[in-house]
Amino acid sequence: MNSYSNEHIRQLSDHELIALYKRSLDKVLVGELYKRYSHLVLGMCIQYFKDKDTAKDIVVLIFEKLFEELKKREVENFKAWLTFVVRNFCISELRKLQTINQKQNLYQLDVKSDLQAEESLEVDTDQQIEHLNVALNELNPLQKKCIELFYYKNMSYAQIVEITGYSINEVKSYIQNGKRNLKLILTEIK
Repeated sequence: MNSYSNEHIRQLSDHELIALYKRSLDKVLVGELYKRYSHLVLGMCIQYFKDKDTAKDIVVLIFEKLFEELKKREVENFKAWLTFVVRNFCISELRKLQTINQKQNLYQLDVKSDLQAEESLEVDTDQQIEHLNVALNELNPLQKKCIELFYYKNMSYAQIVEITGYSINEVKSYIQNGKRNLKLILTEIK
């Protein structure tokens, strides 16, 4: 429990709040900075992400990051510094999302080309679907679930992580191994 009254905290300048936080590590002090600037940070995040819900999530991540950053930094003008932090954080997150999307597109292209190669065996479409269903049912259940969510439901890795509770690395591994196993099973069926 903090030893400061809410009224006392509200009267402190940004600089005083930061100095006091560095000494006490009382998160309530950063909470006051959040109250003062969350609307500014949200507005900036909406400009970057074009989605209010995503922007709200990013705001929380940014303020969580401040707990550590404020311990290490000498901040004279908090608002200017915060604007810099928000800009860099948003750009970094957008790059991560872009990388994930590029990887997903590569996997999808790879699977499409693999499926096209399999289709060259001149089996009719109904038979191909039947073979694919048989092959899917022979997969490890974890691989099958991830393959179905990724390719049939067009879900992102992040969505699959959220639904299944698997880590991002597990999801990637299940999809990659599942795809390889599907190829092997389909080769045996045909």
